[in-house]
Amino acid sequence: MRELTYYVAVSLDGFIAGPEGQFDAFVFEGDHMTAINTRFADAIPTSFAEALGIVQDRSTFDTVLMGWNTYAVGLPAMPSPYGHLRQVVFTRRDPDPVDGLDFTDRDPIDVVRDLKAEDGDGIWLCGGGALAASLGGEIDRLVLKVNPVLFGDGIPLFGRSGYAPAAFTRTAATAFDSGVTLLEYRRGA
Repeated sequence: MRELTYYVAVSLDGFIAGPEGQFDAFVFEGDHMTAINTRFADAIPTSFAEALGIVQDRSTFDTVLMGWNTYAVGLPAMPSPYGHLRQVVFTRRDPDPVDGLDFTDRDPIDVVRDLKAEDGDGIWLCGGGALAASLGGEIDRLVLKVNPVLFGDGIPLFGRSGYAPAAFTRTAATAFDSGVTLLEYRRGA
């Protein structure tokens, strides 16, 4: 069965973006970039990967899930940011169709369960925090790029979902000289 991985950058105080969606305080230069971009090449916007000469073979992820606000970060410049992947955007809006994108207002849990039942590779939950909160029970793996910065306020890693403990076991931790730490967890104690 396919796995849902929440792979995202996060501040030390647990925010994936600032109050207005800002993410420019994250560390985008340093020794972590090559290692992370090589391992998670499928999670780089297609046009960026092409410009950098990075091969995206869909071996890690073949599907990406985004909430509207996460998707809208790239608009209007990138209407199909991950064209090499199957892209699902959860929204209550009625956007104009975009080739390669599936806009849906279906329950995210139902969509993920349907995707997990299909053949394929990994499913990447790109963001945002509210979508992650709604899918908390479906997340099989967490891969957190913990950045050495405090936001103080913003969009929490899991939205404002309320108290619902779930145990994860750390499977890897890689610290980089840049101050970024890649933490990996699998569901279960």
